Amino acid sequence: MFKVSDIITTPPAEFSTELQRQVYATFAERGIPFGRVDTDPGLTMEDCQHIDAKIGVRIVKTIFVCNRQQTEFYLYVTTDDKPFVTRNFCGALGIPRVSFSSAEKLWELTGVEVGATTILSAILPQAAGVHLVMDRGVAESEWFACTDGTATCFVKLRTRDLLDKYLKDRELTLID
Repeated sequence: MFKVSDIITTPPAEFSTELQRQVYATFAERGIPFGRVDTDPGLTMEDCQHIDAKIGVRIVKTIFVCNRQQTEFYLYVTTDDKPFVTRNFCGALGIPRVSFSSAEKLWELTGVEVGATTILSAILPQAAGVHLVMDRGVAESEWFACTDGTATCFVKLRTRDLLDKYLKDRELTLID
């Protein structure tokens, strides 16, 4: 059976990655309350359903894509049930075709491995050039839930706190 802890409101006692450490430090510095759950690796949609049930909100899907030249990178946050259609994504942004980025570039620019992609990595200096894109429906929801940069811990916070406090220094493009 898939393991999901009860909701915890403190950072992990030990951090698995530098990004994870910085996420919780930023929450503390910017006064952002959160709830989190520790889990088995949450890699499938079925796994996320167990997490959703415990945390009380649906985990977003975050996709990391790039242009053909691999010079422009995009972190796209959408609902877990929305299919990713490159034509629609590119049309909404007015950009040429994109494709999924390599695992190496994902790690280099966002400090996460495949399965742990998160908009929370936007605070890293090396992510400064990554374009942040979010579905308008996600931005307008009361709650936001995603990984903390690992595939074994998921956080829930108010979407306004994410947008106004956590991402306050970053430009975010909203699309339908």
